[in-house]
Amino acid sequence: MFLCILINIIKFSQTSILNHFNFAGLNLHENNMECKVVNHPHPLLQSLGQICLKASNVWRNPVNLRIPGPIPVPDDILKEMSGPMINHRGTEYKELLVNATDRLKRIFETQGDVWILTASGTGAMEAAIVNTLSPGDKVVNATIGVFGNRFTDIAAIYGAEVITLSFPFGEVIDLGTLRDTLNNDPEIKAVLVTHNETSTGVTNDLQAVAELVKGEFDKLLIVDGISSVASLPLSTDAWGCDVVATASQKGWMVPPGLAFISMSERAWEAHAEATMPRFYFDAAMYKRYYEIGQPPYTPSVSTMFALDLALDKLLSEGMGSVFERHASIGQFTRDGAKSLGLSIFPKDESTASNTVTAISIPEEVDGAKLLGMMRTEHNVVMSGGQASLSGQIFRIGHMGMTTTEDIQEVIDALKIVLPQVGFNGAG
Repeated sequence: MFLCILINIIKFSQTSILNHFNFAGLNLHENNMECKVVNHPHPLLQSLGQICLKASNVWRNPVNLRIPGPIPVPDDILKEMSGPMINHRGTEYKELLVNATDRLKRIFETQGDVWILTASGTGAMEAAIVNTLSPGDKVVNATIGVFGNRFTDIAAIYGAEVITLSFPFGEVIDLGTLRDTLNNDPEIKAVLVTHNETSTGVTNDLQAVAELVKGEFDKLLIVDGISSVASLPLSTDAWGCDVVATASQKGWMVPPGLAFISMSERAWEAHAEATMPRFYFDAAMYKRYYEIGQPPYTPSVSTMFALDLALDKLLSEGMGSVFERHASIGQFTRDGAKSLGLSIFPKDESTASNTVTAISIPEEVDGAKLLGMMRTEHNVVMSGGQASLSGQIFRIGHMGMTTTEDIQEVIDALKIVLPQVGFNGAG
């Protein structure tokens, strides 16, 4: 009986759960939208009743996941992942791989190569480094946050000589400083840059950076576009980006597990000379196997099914519309935060990201308590600050199919919770 009860918790709707627990004598009922558990003499049934209570509460009040990745995945895309496995060396997967790659190129806006990796975004960043550089190469990393700093860590551990230009959190790359650095050292081979820095909620002007790096100095340009591609405009070929890395759990509306990198002809020239050790991330292997319609290694087949539908949805909507939708929801989020008397963290709001909004935590507010109460009392999950920004900011993610209703729910909850955690500003 107990096994049947557990199966029913998973299998049936809330009403069915209540009926089946009543069959066991647990006497569950709904009262004012709460699932009440009446005392039962059997302790195991009491424990199972608590499981039912938690499950039914989740179904009634789904979590509003507002972090900058992984993002909420539309139900139809999640459903695609439930299909049966296919032979990743067979014709079905070949068709899936080729069609997905062609559509990725459209979104990247490139005629060059795009490779699908079974990896995280950090894996794509590592692939970008090891396929284009050699130990001892001089590279500039222009960083404005935690994820920009990661580029330094990756390049340095593989032996590159990294010149790190660290700009204040909340600000963009200073083009004058970058220009001076490149002017002062002609041996610099490449520039690393993060397009959209989710740790600070700031978007760099990548087009302006590219015009400087490529137009003035003709250096290799390697871009972390993990949280920008498919959400913000990024014209890979037109801007001259040699390598762009991104990952599925961001604006692509796909669960974590896949990463994508583009490579220009210039990147392939660098690859031919690069001597950093590489195996799993060697682009030459991806190129060789793609020519026969296969991945070099076992892929995340289920996530590829999800990607297939997600790409159709993005391109059917039109990327211009996707970008406008992100700009609109970004502004709606910032306006909502300011209506509560809160301050947007980026120094210049015109540089604020349209995929995640970073908000300064008022001095009198306990940030951890704020995030905790939003989660436990309102089912709203937000992100705190990272590194030196821990306790200083909180972040609201709005990538993918985020609606105004999703964000309004966050704003409404903040209006209730902020005074409870000490906020005495306008509201």
